[in-house]
Amino acid sequence: MATPEPEALDTARSRAKDKSPWNWLLFIPIVVPLIPAFFNADSPRLFGFPRFYWLQLAWILLGVGTTTLVYQMTKKKRGDL
Repeated sequence: MATPEPEALDTARSRAKDKSPWNWLLFIPIVVPLIPAFFNADSPRLFGFPRFYWLQLAWILLGVGTTTLVYQMTKKKRGDL
């Protein structure tokens, strides 16, 4: 069995030690779609689609935006590798 390279081990350790408070924002796209009050009506309609359907697309955009923000705020500079 091959042993992992030291660089790969260091990268895994640095990711495990990432305790940035920005990571807490990743709970937003998980928790917000679970709130039933958002889906409790048919109106308003957007381009003829009921609220449930266009909110599903909005949650995708929320998740992508939040993930991008957290990534940008927590990535290390290229010289720090």
